[in-house]
Amino acid sequence: MEKLLIVDGMALLFRHYFATAMNHHFMHNSDGVPTNGVQGFIRHVASAIKDSEADHVIVTWDMGATTFRNTISADYKAHRPAPPVELNPQFEMVQRLSEELGFFNIGVRNYEADDVIGTIAKQLEGEYRITVISGDRDLLQLLDDRVEIWLIKKGFTEYNKYDVNRFQEEYGIEPPQLIDVKAFMGDTSDGYPGVKGIGEKTALKFIQTYGSVDGTLQHKSQLPKGQQNKIDTFYDDLMISCKLAAIHTTVPLDLEHIRRAMPYTADIEKMCAICDSHELKVASSYLMKL
Repeated sequence: MEKLLIVDGMALLFRHYFATAMNHHFMHNSDGVPTNGVQGFIRHVASAIKDSEADHVIVTWDMGATTFRNTISADYKAHRPAPPVELNPQFEMVQRLSEELGFFNIGVRNYEADDVIGTIAKQLEGEYRITVISGDRDLLQLLDDRVEIWLIKKGFTEYNKYDVNRFQEEYGIEPPQLIDVKAFMGDTSDGYPGVKGIGEKTALKFIQTYGSVDGTLQHKSQLPKGQQNKIDTFYDDLMISCKLAAIHTTVPLDLEHIRRAMPYTADIEKMCAICDSHELKVASSYLMKL
């Protein structure tokens, strides 16, 4: 079975921007435009292709600041700070370079990159062995027999690699049940509340014991009185969080077009030439060593 690599493009861009920006290492080109995030992105994807032995490469992108989740909750990701000015010009640059390098790029307005990843993974998992690279643990809900999630850990080659077996052993639940755990505990970085006062440990125990949010609510009388009161008080937040925690796996995509367009053949010399033409010398030097 052929191998498909799906990359969360923004996750890589942000990670490698901040990894070098903390030392004020922005790698400006001759026009004065910073390229540190772009160069890190290229180096990481190239390494991931080698590590995963990918036959096909898809890079997913967020398309705009708002999605359908903002209609569910106005607070969703509303408090995230604006990107640094040195990063702004790299958003367009990285997507243009990603296309030039031959990766299949995709983003859908009103949906997050996670939703596109989820849709592709669920609808193509019967045809490919899929590896997803991201920094977002929410993607663990997508794990399946033919879907692995590699969470970025350090540098370009170190990951927390999850398959279904590791997830089951570590969490004691099935991957889709992570949605229910996140619904109870919330996610402050994404701006949804869950049930105030219930953290990951308690939320996980609920789902291990009762199977789901609904199952927990049906057995609420068995919980300590304090937990019952918290669930009653923040019931509406719990229901909203259920919707926000779930990755949407039915994004409208032209899967036949994706199948035709995503074949990828690694050509290091061509990739280096493209990097050199855009003054991405650090990325070019890295590619030559792969």
